[in-house]
Amino acid sequence: MDQSEESLHSDTACSLLSDPSLYINRELSWIRFNSHVLDEAKDPSHPLLERIKFLAIFSNNLDEFFMVRVSGLHHQLAEGVIKLPPDGLTTMEQLERINKDLIPLLDEQTRVWIEEIVPELAKSGIIIYKRESLDEKQRKRLRKYFYRDIFPVLTPLAFDKSHPFPFISNLALNLAVILKRPGSSDELFARIKIPNKLFPRLIEIPVDPENNHLREKQEFIFLEDLIADNLDLLFPGMEIVAAYPFRVTRDADIEIEEDEADDLLSAVEQSISKRWIGTPVRIEIDNNMIPAIVDMMGAKLAKYPHMFYQVKGPMGMADLFCLLNLDRPDLKDYPFLPSVPEWLERDPDIFHAIKQRDIILFHPYESFQPVIEFLQKAAHDPDVLAIKMTLYRTGTNSPIVQALLDAREHGKAVSVLVELKARFDEENNIGWARALERAGAHVVFGIMGLKVHAKLCLVVRKEKTGIVRYVHMSSGNYNAGTAKIYTDIGIFTANEEISSDVSHLFNVLTGYSQYNSYNHLLVAPGGIKKGIISLIDQEIARQKTHGDGKLIFKLNALQDSGVIRALYRASQEGVTIHLQVRGICCLRPSLKGISENITVTTIVGRFLEHTRIYYFHNGGDPVILMGSSDLMPRNLKRRIEILFPILDTGIRDEIIHTILPNHLHDTIKTRILLPDGSYSRVCRDQNEPVQAQEWLIENRGLWNKNHQNAEATNQKDILIPRVNNV
Repeated sequence: MDQSEESLHSDTACSLLSDPSLYINRELSWIRFNSHVLDEAKDPSHPLLERIKFLAIFSNNLDEFFMVRVSGLHHQLAEGVIKLPPDGLTTMEQLERINKDLIPLLDEQTRVWIEEIVPELAKSGIIIYKRESLDEKQRKRLRKYFYRDIFPVLTPLAFDKSHPFPFISNLALNLAVILKRPGSSDELFARIKIPNKLFPRLIEIPVDPENNHLREKQEFIFLEDLIADNLDLLFPGMEIVAAYPFRVTRDADIEIEEDEADDLLSAVEQSISKRWIGTPVRIEIDNNMIPAIVDMMGAKLAKYPHMFYQVKGPMGMADLFCLLNLDRPDLKDYPFLPSVPEWLERDPDIFHAIKQRDIILFHPYESFQPVIEFLQKAAHDPDVLAIKMTLYRTGTNSPIVQALLDAREHGKAVSVLVELKARFDEENNIGWARALERAGAHVVFGIMGLKVHAKLCLVVRKEKTGIVRYVHMSSGNYNAGTAKIYTDIGIFTANEEISSDVSHLFNVLTGYSQYNSYNHLLVAPGGIKKGIISLIDQEIARQKTHGDGKLIFKLNALQDSGVIRALYRASQEGVTIHLQVRGICCLRPSLKGISENITVTTIVGRFLEHTRIYYFHNGGDPVILMGSSDLMPRNLKRRIEILFPILDTGIRDEIIHTILPNHLHDTIKTRILLPDGSYSRVCRDQNEPVQAQEWLIENRGLWNKNHQNAEATNQKDILIPRVNNV
C-alpha cells in the first residue's frame, strides 16, 4: 500500500469511527450517573441518614447540572449554534431528551422519600410532620415560634396587573399564595420567599414544656409548611385559598471576558454577583398548582414547555443535608481512622522520609494529614527557601492556606496560583487570594483562556548536598474536607527529573515560559491527549506483534472523541480494554467489530470515586499514569492538567496488584455499561463478594506495608475480570 492509499484507508477508518451511532450523548450519560446516586439512596444496606445524604447529593447534582449544562444548551439555542456533538443530537433534541429522562427519576426520588425514608425515620424516632398531621398543641407551639422568629423577616409581594411580577432569585424556594377579599370572588396572588438560608429547612417542633421529660422523639416540619400553616398572620382579613411551593433555577455559568478585564479578580467578583439573576432554565412547581399561576409563570419565566417540572414532594432536597447534623451515629456510616504510612510515622523528618523513597497516599483510606504537615514543616523549616503551589478548591478554614501564610511570616518565598474560575468556589478563592497577597505571597490568577486544574506543590530546600526539590502531586484538591469523602491518590517524590518538570511547569504558569520538553509529565493542553493516544498506539502495535495488548483506565469521565476513536481502533485490533468510568462515558462498549473487546464499569458508593489511573501493559513492563486529568475536551484543551508516571516499581506494582484489582473485581457496587447507554448490575461469583471501598477501608495502608516489605514484586500482570450482565 503506497502512502496515498494508506492515507485514504486511515481517513476512511476515521470516518467510520466518527459515526454518531457509536457515541453516547454527554448530558444523557451524566443523567445515568446521577441515577446511580439515587440508587444508593434506595439501598437499605446504607445507614438511614446516609441514604438521605445520597438523596441530597442527587438533588444538588441536578441543581448544578441545570445551572451549568442545561444553561449552556439554552445559550446554544439562543445563538443558533448548529455544530452537533459526536452523538449527532441537536440542541433541542438534547433538551427534550433531558426532560424525558429526568421526569421518572424525579418521581422516583419523591417516592423514595415519602414511602421509604420518612417511615424509616419515624421508626427511628425522627418524625417529619405535614401541616395536616399536626395536632393542636403542636400547632400552637409552632405558631408562637413562627410569630416570634420567622414572621418579622417575611415580605409578601403581590403580583397582578398593578404589581409587577416579582423577581425570583436562583434556587430560592417560594410560596405562590392565592387569596380572596371578603365577599369577593376575585383571586389575588402573592409570593413569599422562604428564608431557608436564615432558618433550617426542617424546623424542630418546640417541646411541650409540661411533658419535656417524656420526650423520646425528635419532631420536625418543613419551613415552607410552617409558613403555609400561618399565612393568616401575614394576610389578616383575607381568605387564604391555597399556597403552592415553587422554585426557579437560573443560568449560573458565569462568563468572564478575560481579554477585556483590567483586573481579573474584580471581574470574577462582578460576575459572581450576576449568578443569581441569570436567565431561567428550570421551573419546579407543585404538582397541584392551578393553571392560572402556571400560565403566569410561563409568560414571565419560561421560554419552552420543557422548562417546567412538576414536583410531588419537597423541592430542593439538597437541604436535606441538614439531617446529617443529627447526633445519631447509629444511623450513619461507621467511622474509621485513616492510616499513615509507617515510614512517615517513624521518621520525624518528612523531607528525609521522602528523599529515601517515593511515598503514595490513597485518600480517604490514608490520612491527608501528612500533606498538611508537609506544608507546615516547610513553613517553619529554616532550610526551606521557597514554596510553589496550585490551589483549585481549598474549602473554608483551610489548613493548607494557613501553612502558606505561616511560610510568609517566616520569610519563605511563596508563589501560589489560585484558580479564581473554579466554578462555585470563586468566592472562597478570592478570599484566600487576597489574604495571601496581603501576606506578601506572589499570587497568580490563572492563565488567559485556561483553568489551572493541576494539583501541584513544590518545596525548595537548601541542604548539605545542595538544593533539593520536594514535590507533591495528586488527583485531588488541596482540601482537607473533600479528602475524607473523595478517593484520590497523591504522591511525594524528590525525583530530580520530576521536580525539574514541576519547576518548569510553574514557570509556564507564572511567567512567559513556553517550555514543553518535559522529562516525564504529560501536560495539557496538548500533551496529555497526544501522550495518551501515542501510548494506545504502542499497545496496538504490541498487540499486532505479540498479542498481549491490554489497557485499564480508571477515571471520572470519558468524552473526547479522538481518544474514543483510538480506543475503538485498539479494540478492533484485539487489545483487551477495561474502562472504569465513574460518571460520563460517551463510548459505547461491546459493539461487534468496533468495541467488543471493551468493558466499561462504574462504581458509586460511600466515597466519590475521584482517582485517575491509566494503565498500559507495555509488554509486561507496565506504564502507570496518574494525575488531575479526565479524558474530556475541557481537560485536554481548555485546562492546565498533568498526568505523572509512577516511576517507583514498588508503588507501581502495588497499584497494579492491590489497588486496581479490588476496584475491578467489585461485585456489590459495580454496574456495567451496555451498548445502548444503560447500565445493569454485574453477575459474578457471589461466593466471595467484594465491595472495593469496604475492602480498602479494612485493609487501608496495605499497599504501603507491602511496598515497605518488598521494594518490588515478581508479578508482572493484572487480570481483568470477566463480567456478565444480570
